[in-house]
Amino acid sequence: MPNRADLHTGIVQQWQAPNYNSNDNSPAPPVQRPQTPTSSAEEDERLWRDEELNRKIMEAVESNGITRPKGHRVSFHYNSQVEDMHFGKTHPMKPWRLTLTKHLVLAYGLQHTMETHLALPATSAQVQAFHDPDYVQFLSEVSPQTFKALCTQDRYQKYIPAKHDPPYDAVELGPFNLSTSPGADCPVFDGMSTYLFLYTGATLAATNQLLTSQSDIAISWSGGLHHAHKAEASGFCYINDIVLSILDLLHLFPRVLYIDIDVHHGDGVEEAFQRQPRVMTLSYHRYGPYDETGHRFFPGTGSLDDNGLKGTVGEHFALNVPIPSGIDDRQYKYLFESITSRAIDAYKPKAIVLQCGADSLGGDRLGQFNINIKQHGECVSFVKKQGLPLLILGGGGYTARNVARAWCHETALATDNGSSLPDKIPIDLIPRPQAFTGRAHGDGQLFPKFQRDHKNDCVDSELEMMVKRLEWELKYVRNAPWVVMDRLPGAGVMDKIMRDVDEDLKKGRGERERRRRQMERNPGGRGELR
Repeated sequence: MPNRADLHTGIVQQWQAPNYNSNDNSPAPPVQRPQTPTSSAEEDERLWRDEELNRKIMEAVESNGITRPKGHRVSFHYNSQVEDMHFGKTHPMKPWRLTLTKHLVLAYGLQHTMETHLALPATSAQVQAFHDPDYVQFLSEVSPQTFKALCTQDRYQKYIPAKHDPPYDAVELGPFNLSTSPGADCPVFDGMSTYLFLYTGATLAATNQLLTSQSDIAISWSGGLHHAHKAEASGFCYINDIVLSILDLLHLFPRVLYIDIDVHHGDGVEEAFQRQPRVMTLSYHRYGPYDETGHRFFPGTGSLDDNGLKGTVGEHFALNVPIPSGIDDRQYKYLFESITSRAIDAYKPKAIVLQCGADSLGGDRLGQFNINIKQHGECVSFVKKQGLPLLILGGGGYTARNVARAWCHETALATDNGSSLPDKIPIDLIPRPQAFTGRAHGDGQLFPKFQRDHKNDCVDSELEMMVKRLEWELKYVRNAPWVVMDRLPGAGVMDKIMRDVDEDLKKGRGERERRRRQMERNPGGRGELR
């Protein structure tokens, strides 16, 4: 790296003393001033447009009364590179929804209410905190061009799933459930490695903000991919950033509550922590037959009886709320607030991770609920009122314009500006207004009414019985001895303990104590049972 004193081309030029004889009466040479670089007409016009756009946004911020939150700090973690990815023309996952979310957040001026951070990609070492090393290596190397060659390597061939007769295996799968075949849930696409490690990095950076107390609420809309398993991609999810985040949170917080309002069951997160009482998972999801053929709604897990791995200390620390098709706002509000409040009261978490999958909205391409944007946001508001460190993540959502509406609204709720956003979207401030205009796209409204396409199969009395059943399940959590643990020892305390142990070992006390305890556990060794 060049020395700072050697740099003469920076914005601030280095001053040098004039090189002439002070006894000389000749005039000093003229001062050499750096020339202002010339700019093209296109650059001037672009700068003018940016200034004009910012002026209009600030006017809207002032007129709408949008302000920074008082009493808590919010951070927003994002990298626009994730927008450029494409799963495939017919694939329902569209990273473009993140572009639309960003446009709405910027147009409403919400960037002025929080700290915004440019996300950096996660490292392979960070991802391996949960995922299998071979799987992580494969994800870092794979692309449409390298996929076939990687499939032939001995290291990865053992991860290729066994084939079944059609129609079960209409898609040819490669290692770890990835595929280049049309119609694959987890396709291999250009730039995939960049995408995966970037959305994971954003979530881990948001988590770090909570761990260092720099934020009270941290938002990462590109994260929330809850189906990924330890060594397998599933349901459009490749790296389970949620599990990695919770593992980091457990370094500081003794108990973490994970809440999932995606229309699909958060099976990957539940599976990862099914043996652990320090993490409670609570998932609200569609459950049951998908259509008249009898096929079950993906992933087919998360029944009322699924409550953690039986026979382990993690049993009873997974709560599932299986919901039939067509639930409306009133019923969802009753379920969410009744069960969530009871879970928080019984478990007493020290931090909460909230996955806000927007495929639970009405009108979603894959979802089967009839929930509107405001009710989806009420779930965020309810959790935020608990006053605990809160990580807010994205997830599913396959009608891009409505995903953007919901996540923009929930960003506003996190910053105490939920009531400040006008229902009329500032179309003149958005680069792609066609995404939100026209009758089919919501007529430029932030809170359009969704057409109720799904028959409501939810019965109030059955929902009440489900609440009572889960309340009964929570008695095991409430009385569990490890739940009352207040706080893990701090780093300073742990260092002192380690120093004391090392000192004892040096003086031989540790070995004598070990032998003494061994004799207490083995009275026959002292001849007492002869």
